[in-house]
Amino acid sequence: KLAELNQYVAVSVAPVSSLQAKDEILNLITGIACVVITVPLHSSLLFAINEKCREMNSSFIYSLVTGVFSSVFCDFGDDFVVSDKDGENPASCQIESILPDNPAFVKVLEDLGRHGMETGDFVTFSRVQGLGGILDDSTKEYEIKSTGPYTFELVGCDFTECPEAATQGYITQVKKPVTMSFKSYEEALENPGELMLSDFAKFDRPALLHLAYKALAAYADKNGTEFPQPGDVAAAEEVFKIAKSLDTESILEGNEKAKNIILQLASGSRSVLSPMCAALGGIVGQEILKACSGKFSPINGFLYFDADECLPDSLLPQADISPTNSRYDSQIALFGKAVQQKILDLNYFIVGAGAIGCEMVKNWALMGVGCGPNGKIHITDMDRIEKSNLSRQFLFRNTDINEFKSACAAKAAVTMNSDMKIVPYQEKVCADTEHLFGDDFYDKLTGVCTALDNVEARLYVDQKCLFYRLPMFESGTLGTKGNTQVVVPHLTENYGATRDPPEKSIPVCTLKNFPNQIQHTLQWARDYFEGEFKQSAEDVNSYLGSSDFSASLAGQQNTKVDTVRSIRRTLVDERPKSFEDCIVWARLKFEDMFNSQIRQLLHNFPEDQVTSSGTKFWSGSKRCPKAVDFDLDAKCEDAGMLNHLDFVVAAANMRASMYGIKGRTDEVYFREVLKSVIVPDFVPKEGVKIAANEAEAKEDSPGSGDMDVDTECDQILASLPKPSELAGFKLVPIEFDKDIDDHMLFVTACSNLRALNYYIPTEDTHRSRAIAGRIIPAIATTTAMVTGFICLDLYKVVGSAQKELKLEHLKNGFVNLAIPFITLSEPTAPTKTKAILKGKEWEWTAWDSLDMNKGDITLAEFLDFFEKEYNLDISMLSHGVSILYSFFANKKKVEERKKMKMSEVVTSITKKEFPPNQLFIILELIANDLETDEEVELPYVKFRFR
Repeated sequence: KLAELNQYVAVSVAPVSSLQAKDEILNLITGIACVVITVPLHSSLLFAINEKCREMNSSFIYSLVTGVFSSVFCDFGDDFVVSDKDGENPASCQIESILPDNPAFVKVLEDLGRHGMETGDFVTFSRVQGLGGILDDSTKEYEIKSTGPYTFELVGCDFTECPEAATQGYITQVKKPVTMSFKSYEEALENPGELMLSDFAKFDRPALLHLAYKALAAYADKNGTEFPQPGDVAAAEEVFKIAKSLDTESILEGNEKAKNIILQLASGSRSVLSPMCAALGGIVGQEILKACSGKFSPINGFLYFDADECLPDSLLPQADISPTNSRYDSQIALFGKAVQQKILDLNYFIVGAGAIGCEMVKNWALMGVGCGPNGKIHITDMDRIEKSNLSRQFLFRNTDINEFKSACAAKAAVTMNSDMKIVPYQEKVCADTEHLFGDDFYDKLTGVCTALDNVEARLYVDQKCLFYRLPMFESGTLGTKGNTQVVVPHLTENYGATRDPPEKSIPVCTLKNFPNQIQHTLQWARDYFEGEFKQSAEDVNSYLGSSDFSASLAGQQNTKVDTVRSIRRTLVDERPKSFEDCIVWARLKFEDMFNSQIRQLLHNFPEDQVTSSGTKFWSGSKRCPKAVDFDLDAKCEDAGMLNHLDFVVAAANMRASMYGIKGRTDEVYFREVLKSVIVPDFVPKEGVKIAANEAEAKEDSPGSGDMDVDTECDQILASLPKPSELAGFKLVPIEFDKDIDDHMLFVTACSNLRALNYYIPTEDTHRSRAIAGRIIPAIATTTAMVTGFICLDLYKVVGSAQKELKLEHLKNGFVNLAIPFITLSEPTAPTKTKAILKGKEWEWTAWDSLDMNKGDITLAEFLDFFEKEYNLDISMLSHGVSILYSFFANKKKVEERKKMKMSEVVTSITKKEFPPNQLFIILELIANDLETDEEVELPYVKFRFR
């Protein structure tokens, strides 16, 4: 099964007769880069293996899962070199100025953010303007001394003889290797040093668990490496007794909670839980990668992690935890038979069957979620399986490529646990699918788990969970970083209660005329792609398919001129008849975009231009551009790409594809055709207005300026061939897809040429794809860990009669396996609003509503109910944007509506019938207290009419 996951990895079973065969085990270590132990062994054998690893310069990892407690130990030797300590991209910034001082003083552009470096870091410089060329060597490294968030000095650099200050350029941090030293397992047991903290609410827990695991190991050494049986109180007490004898720090003295922790650990030490294995497997998996690659910072010594909040407050009676010879005995040993039955009967909805969704389904199949007589799992995902998914979505195999993810995940889950009742869907969860995922669907659920990749979908699901008062388990990953959030009705705030600030958008004038980062040129190239190869084709098709196109333009007053000009260019002026025409078009586009437009910009704003305040126009973030002269053999310095040739080849083929013309890519043919292309000389245009800043860009209005918009539109439309003359002709709009190489070749070449215009470092296609698609690869280790954390919180939410669920029991997780950093924290409670109802104070939250289950009563009965039940006079009642009742409405109409049923009132106003699966109507009201006449702030009304 393991070998199935990757055909390129050799997997074999070690020739060892038993786990006590010391010599056989030690002989295996020769030539091994990393030894990982995941089962309890005798301490003497562990010491011997660790020492052999040190002799052979191999890394040693020892990891154990014992119920809801776990430990990891890493020893990578005395001199382990870490090539990249945190996995972050090197810090980069742009120069505002470098003063010719001793030492040289550097200030970075503040509007691009802090430099993000510290004293002792090293940097390189590129494309520096000024200082007499002293920083022209882009490979030379300089040590810095940070003097502020936007300033630093260059250590030992005397630039006082330079003729002038530097005004522009790029700074890039140089990441240096770090050497780490580790203690052996035997030494670290006695002197662990500072232990890694994973939960700030348990600051004293690592030391306690270090003592507890030492005691458990001592117990196992005396009992044939066997841990205590579940519920064996005498054995658990013996472990505690050993712990007391080892307690040189007096951790246990007078500490009943600490004693209970050790007893719980000992009692459940034979239990192996799927979620804890997933969480620890993710952590240990990343440590193995660190050991083999030297990338990222390893755990130095011990890490202890626990989820004791899952456990009942005291040990359960033997009868409740005795084995049943089922696959769930480990869970029964910890939580009891009643809790296991609740897990079996859960009805959950997983939204997404990607990396997190697959790992979640696997965990649930092993836990037994939805595997009982009343249980069921629903899973939906619109996507099909691609080959790249196989590296992190372990339920899929090569034979599943192009199949639906949800169906394959469901099939694999049933193979793991034939009792699982799982229903796959291929639908998006949104307003358009509420006929499928509606009131009747959510009414049967006990919770929802999101495995999504966008905030919009999460917020939609969050609103559903709020309305139906369902727990929601949310998680996400970003490379080695991960987060988890558990949402429980009335106990925690909902997912949408707090949001990240929106991403900062790039100003239009920066994109159009003043880019200074590769992100700017890539966005510009993407926008050009959309306009030239998609929007223009769609506009032509709209024109050809419309009987009265001018009428359809009436609502586009700001863009109608641009639209009809684009149609004329695409359909008449620049319409190709052959592939050679497409090549000519591409060559002329190159000249226009990367030469003529830049020369026009420099005509409007010469290099020596100064502003009204006397400062240089081309300074700070405004980089003075240069025109690029066409050269098929030109190769950019940074990315090493033939951008000139790539642009013409990609643009010509995109153009040909749009018109249904067969393309070609052979370089010899292109060179031959390009020899005969006549490129007109550049002549600067007078009267061309170019926005110098964002304010001017917003003031720019459409139209030629010589005639009004409508007149120009009418003239252009009159000059176009009639749609009837082009019957059957249609263009093929091309939608940008970062995964299509031809699309990315155009965008990369276009972006790089723009970057060359502005002295911006270029990027290759691979890096451009990552930036343009904002891609951070998903990795299996982080995915396993976050799903493990989520499933541990699922145990808590399922709960037991022996423990009341409290806010402090739940944990939101924030992790970065690269550093490594793990922190769990208590979720935030929901915000409360105070209201006075019937003379009493009521604090309500976003989870609350005024629930009415009186059937489809009349409007009059509805108003009467609120008056009698809540002592409220309703002055306005609405559903969405429709007002159903108000005190100022027409009296006759109000009296008519009062006699109607509530559902009839809504349908008569909205002119829409309710779907057959809709059970509730959401109503908003404004009401005053009948006694005080003061307005009462209330939540929405959840009115069940069916």
